[in-house]
Amino acid sequence: MGGIRVVARIRPQQNTGIERDCIVSAASIDGDTSSQPKLVRIPNYKNENEVYSFQFSSVYDQHSTQQTIFDNEISPTIKHLFNGYDVTIFAYGVTGTGKTFTMRGGKSLAERGIIPRLLSSTYRRCRKIEKDSAGKTAVGITLSYYEIYNDKVFDLLEAPEKRTPTGLHLRDNGGKTVVVGLTERPCESLKEFEKIYDQANINRSTSATKLNAHSSRSHAILCFKVTMTTGDDVRVSTASAIDLAGSEDNRRTDNGKDRLVESASINKSLFVLAKCVEAISQNQARIPYRESKMTRILSLGQNNGLTVMILNLAPSRSYHLDTISSLNFANRTKKIETREIENEPITKGCSRAVPAVTGSSMQRQPLRPLASTVHNAAVGAKPVFQKGVKSAKSFSVYSDRPRSSGALAHITKDTINRLSPLKRPSDAGYLAFSRPAKRRSPNCTNRPSATMSRAAIEDMIEEKITGILAVRALDHSSAAPVPEISDEVQRRLELLEQKVDSQDNSQDQGLSFLLMAKQHAVRGEDKSALRMFLLAREYFPDNAKLKLKIERLQKKLPETTAVGGKGSGAIIDAGVSGGATRPTETANEVRDSRDDEERGGRRGVDDDYYRDPDEVSEAACDSDDSFRYRPRTKKRALKPATNSIRHDEGSSAADTPRTKRLLEIVNSQDIRRLRLLRGVGVKKAEAMIEALCGGEDGDDGGHIVVHSLAQLGQLRGVGVRTVENMRSGLEEL
Repeated sequence: MGGIRVVARIRPQQNTGIERDCIVSAASIDGDTSSQPKLVRIPNYKNENEVYSFQFSSVYDQHSTQQTIFDNEISPTIKHLFNGYDVTIFAYGVTGTGKTFTMRGGKSLAERGIIPRLLSSTYRRCRKIEKDSAGKTAVGITLSYYEIYNDKVFDLLEAPEKRTPTGLHLRDNGGKTVVVGLTERPCESLKEFEKIYDQANINRSTSATKLNAHSSRSHAILCFKVTMTTGDDVRVSTASAIDLAGSEDNRRTDNGKDRLVESASINKSLFVLAKCVEAISQNQARIPYRESKMTRILSLGQNNGLTVMILNLAPSRSYHLDTISSLNFANRTKKIETREIENEPITKGCSRAVPAVTGSSMQRQPLRPLASTVHNAAVGAKPVFQKGVKSAKSFSVYSDRPRSSGALAHITKDTINRLSPLKRPSDAGYLAFSRPAKRRSPNCTNRPSATMSRAAIEDMIEEKITGILAVRALDHSSAAPVPEISDEVQRRLELLEQKVDSQDNSQDQGLSFLLMAKQHAVRGEDKSALRMFLLAREYFPDNAKLKLKIERLQKKLPETTAVGGKGSGAIIDAGVSGGATRPTETANEVRDSRDDEERGGRRGVDDDYYRDPDEVSEAACDSDDSFRYRPRTKKRALKPATNSIRHDEGSSAADTPRTKRLLEIVNSQDIRRLRLLRGVGVKKAEAMIEALCGGEDGDDGGHIVVHSLAQLGQLRGVGVRTVENMRSGLEEL
């Protein structure tokens, strides 16, 4: 067992003129005689006097070179690769800390990264092994290169036009995660590898951000297999070099729409990687490898081989919190233990032997096919076809009828043994090749057949019917006889029912009048309330409370009590006493009026102040004598200009400044000013403007001019409550 080797590398400062911003430094352990530092020191974010120290396998400062890091950390793993061990090398860090430079490097020879140097050393060792073995050992290298972009796997050795939207899929094979459909190309020389590698890097997803001009937008994984063949023995080992994308803070990178999607995918995969490391360090039962494809491929703690992690750090103060987070992650990662197991060699032309013993004392005998079944014998035997003879079925079917044995008469015991010599001999007691038929019950063979004559069946049916009819006759005779009602009694009952129905109907009509009167009184419509109370007086003539309410309203409205005038009270009294058919007509009209009141109440519109001009003449509009309730039509026309408005119904509040301002706003017919009033919306403001503009003989050239609050309350769409709300709302304007 071994742990993950963590190597920290501090990136050089990009702006060399600012030395005070460098907060990360490399230091040696006290008492350590080696020249290589192993500590990373960084001050506390909140208190710079407090310094944190993180210990790793090796720490390289800003002046370290690519050759130094490769010779000290990567080169020793090459011998393990040729000894049959798998090697995994991955770079981790925040965006802009130099991960891609460490793995890929630059164009010059001194700036070459870990991957080109690793392949160069591998090819040199291959030639050395082939030379030392005098050609007995052949070494081959196979290359595959892919990326994980937005949690989808894409092959970098193929053109981007050949990619599918879903990418490649992952499968588990022998404890390892493999990519299905991944291209593997053999590389014979370093020059061929560099050509393929440069072309594949062009296909990788990169973009510019505020922190990095060439930011990697995906995780890149380069795998090459080393296959060593010596005679019949083949040994395969795999080296994986992974360039992880860095975590990003979108507040600093200033990413756009597409970059935000990529950043979210990168941060999610790195967060899952941190969860896996945390679960491994805490020895949890479940490790969430499958929550991200990157963690599933990397499989920290599950792969059998050597693992090297290169932690890239930025020394500047702007990366302070990100650097501390990376150091904490690396500190947990170095505690993960891995199994360094050598890959077993594979022998050509020979498969693994299956152990015969599966338990401590149990031995299993290999199975042999049975020879005592008709199916096996029929399959092995070649049927002989004769002209005009139909071939018999070579399989058995359950049947109650006895079957003849001639169908399989040509198949004998010697034929079966001759066709299949490896089959076991059948038992001595086996005589028939066919499957036995079902056993019959002994009672079924001697059961007599039931025979009945036609006359016996008819007698039995007649007996059943007679019994049923007798039972029904007894049930009807037990019920008590119902006495007949005489015609006189029947006539009296009908008259009584008619009287009760008429009383109920009259009471219902009177109650409906009272209900509508109360509704008018609540809304301040005293005229309409008085009319309804007078109509209800016919049904409740002895009700003292009703008389008292009528007297109060008549005193409140003295003009309605004039005899022979235009008051509604006199007209209604005359209409009620006019004839016997009046209650019925009034009930129908009031029922229609009740529907109007219910519909008008839902919209907050007072329908008592306007009627349909197609049905009501101008003379009827000048007075209240033609008061009738009619059902509202679907489309209502506007009222005449000022004919239906009573100019003598002024209010005492007409002289106040607030009332004058309200009337001025209404007469301006400005929908914007009307909408600012309390309780007035778009529809109500439009209805008020239509009512004010609909006149022909009114003031101001056919437009209605409102002079009082009473006139305003009579406009279409405006009631008493609406006027009060508009007037009280002027205090807030």
